[in-house]
Amino acid sequence: MLEIGTLVDGKYKILNKVGQGGMSVVYLAMNEKANKQWAIKEVRKDGVKDFEVVKQSLVAETDMLKKLSHPSLPSIVDVIEDESTFLIVMDYIQGNPLSRALEEYGAQPQEHVIEWAKQLCDVLGYLHTRTPAIIYRDMKPANVMLKPDGNVTLIDFGTAREFKEKNLADTTCLGTVGYAAPEQFGGMGQTDARTDIYCLGATLYHLVTGMNPCEPPYEIRPIREINPSLSGGLEQIILKCTQRNPQDRYQSCAELMYALEHYDEIDDVFRKKQKRKLTAFASSVSLMVICAAVSIWGYISAENKKSENYDIILKRAENAEDYYEAILTDPVRTDAYLGLNDLLINDFVLTREEGQTLQQLRLGLDQKNAKGFYDSVDVLGKLKNSNPKGYEEVCYQFGESFMFYYDVNTDYDRYVNAEKWFAEVSKEDYPIAGIYCDIADCMELINQYNGAKVKQTEKMYEEYGRLWEMVGELKDKADEFGSVDAKLQVWNEINRMINERAVQFLEVATAEELQQVLNSISEEAGAVQESVISEDIQKLQDAIRETQKKLDSVGE
Repeated sequence: MLEIGTLVDGKYKILNKVGQGGMSVVYLAMNEKANKQWAIKEVRKDGVKDFEVVKQSLVAETDMLKKLSHPSLPSIVDVIEDESTFLIVMDYIQGNPLSRALEEYGAQPQEHVIEWAKQLCDVLGYLHTRTPAIIYRDMKPANVMLKPDGNVTLIDFGTAREFKEKNLADTTCLGTVGYAAPEQFGGMGQTDARTDIYCLGATLYHLVTGMNPCEPPYEIRPIREINPSLSGGLEQIILKCTQRNPQDRYQSCAELMYALEHYDEIDDVFRKKQKRKLTAFASSVSLMVICAAVSIWGYISAENKKSENYDIILKRAENAEDYYEAILTDPVRTDAYLGLNDLLINDFVLTREEGQTLQQLRLGLDQKNAKGFYDSVDVLGKLKNSNPKGYEEVCYQFGESFMFYYDVNTDYDRYVNAEKWFAEVSKEDYPIAGIYCDIADCMELINQYNGAKVKQTEKMYEEYGRLWEMVGELKDKADEFGSVDAKLQVWNEINRMINERAVQFLEVATAEELQQVLNSISEEAGAVQESVISEDIQKLQDAIRETQKKLDSVGE
């Protein structure tokens, strides 16, 4: 062991021992010339079995950390090896691991846990977007340092690995039982970003409940069974993170970050879902009694009457309430949904209030029952179950309304709201919806880095690079459309994206490449022979010229 007061490598003075593990000892040291404190991790060769194996792991860990730069990660500054020891000099992180806070105080305040979760989600997202992606694999309270300023730092990269897409399984199963995802053990396939999402969910469970998943009964229960005062939204987030099947978890840290930032909204939705479940159960019991009492003839007559009423209501519909009435009359037909959508975008603008009118369908519509009380009817659920193709058509049309007509300040709001609907449709039947969803995910990441306390310029421009690639995909898909109106919508969207992000796109593409895309769109639009939309084409070409002028001025 290093002695207190000794000088390492002629510049690091050992001040005191700050920690000890099974294989190593950590010291606080001072570089007196630079007047800066560092942590030195010592692994002695004579104290470790199979030192060469351990050394390889340490070298891999240090090599990995040297390439990283994030406010929630320690930096490696030096590696020193002699005949008896292997030393790693790194940032000294003041504070204590979250495991100590659990030992001393038990369950942590929910608002603190959510803030820590956002920081950990951000650093995991950073690791996952490296090339190749880095999978941490050992998220747990003991590996998270809580600093005096309330922020956290992720430590100990001994089990991290670089993701290899063609690997069918990891070569080594590592992690901490209780926090580790099922795929980390038992040959269930290789670990990926969703593995870290599971580990983070298990860590949040321990922090907010004080219940250690590594101890009996070795389970992750709904957190409100342990503490009813906790958020239902946070409960849903943790349960989704810790699903056994990776496909059932959040698929990216960006998706999880969005949920964490809106956990209180998830809380409201959760309560409404619970209410709908209870209502649906009561309605189904009543329906069974009624069905047992009526004849087949009566049932057929009722269906015919319902269809007749639906057509009458739809024919006289003049406002949203009329269309709601038609939808409640027969939720599995699409005419009323599409009619409502056409009504709201008739003036080519979807206001926030009109957007809420469409979003209300997700929450359910109120319908008075025989007893005079109101039940919430999950009309979209009925449509999806009985008419899947019709449900996808409705979702796609709603998505387009938010995409092209939503009257909000930023593209980010348009895309995020449109994505909620586009995510419900088949990417084979509606391939462009998949591109819009990818763009929305990309914008969410850009929005996170724009709002970060520390500038993430490198990462932000990586996402702008992805965004530019998607612009090319959009243009290719537009070329395949038979409808000129559909092409015009996409062409206008491409021009708007380039115009509003000219500065950022010029960092990831050349001015010639941007101009080439705009010229191509303008030429294709000019070749359209349909006189009825000549005015729209002229507006598009005028807008493209304005964008091209902007590119020229920015380039100068």
